Amino acid sequence: PAASGLLRAMQSLAVRDTAALLADVQRQWGGQSDLWVFGYASLIWRPEFQPADEHPAVVHGWHRALRMRSRVNRGTPEQPGLVYALVSGGMCRGMVYRIPRERGRDELDRLWLREMPTGVYDPRLLPCQTPQGPVLALAFTLSRRSEACLPRLSDAEMLHILRHARGRYGSTLDYLVQTALELRARGIRDREIERLLALARRLAPLGWHLQIHGDTRRLTEVAPARVDHALSQALAQPLAEPGAVG
Repeated sequence: PAASGLLRAMQSLAVRDTAALLADVQRQWGGQSDLWVFGYASLIWRPEFQPADEHPAVVHGWHRALRMRSRVNRGTPEQPGLVYALVSGGMCRGMVYRIPRERGRDELDRLWLREMPTGVYDPRLLPCQTPQGPVLALAFTLSRRSEACLPRLSDAEMLHILRHARGRYGSTLDYLVQTALELRARGIRDREIERLLALARRLAPLGWHLQIHGDTRRLTEVAPARVDHALSQALAQPLAEPGAVG
């Protein structure tokens, strides 16, 4: 298939000294004030910590991109998937979360276990603009030079991954739809996510449908006759306005 060469290139990943990266962020934060964290994808809909406060936020100089390979959570070594990363250039709309100072170190340790098991991200404290004023928030960015950062994919390559990639937390397609729906619920529309959702509609004849299991949205392969209500609803809405990008 067209994606075979790209998929082979996705299967190696260097490991970095995550303890040193954590110590560097701890020094930058200092522990004397509340810790702010910027979420742009799964941290919005699965933060795994209890924030004391949260606000919509904009980061300039970085944008959300479905370009980081995933060999465990949303794919496998044999069929890597993709997850979002914060890549240099443009701007990104997301959410900032405030963790009280007294809980900051413990929550940061837990967050590190989740986001930095291999050290693939470059953690940074970035200035974020919120309706309540600017804050400096921890963000997990990805270098364009990282082996995990892929070039922009063709539609054929993206469809191949959306069709086949599945890991311990579900499929790449599931991840894409959940991110889109959670951003929309917060008034954030992202033109590229909308484009990818429209592209994903091509998978419907192949039998991929979004099912609702309690409060959790999951994509499962079912009989084509089943109706994909949630995905259809997501795709039926108009694309984001020019100013509402993330």
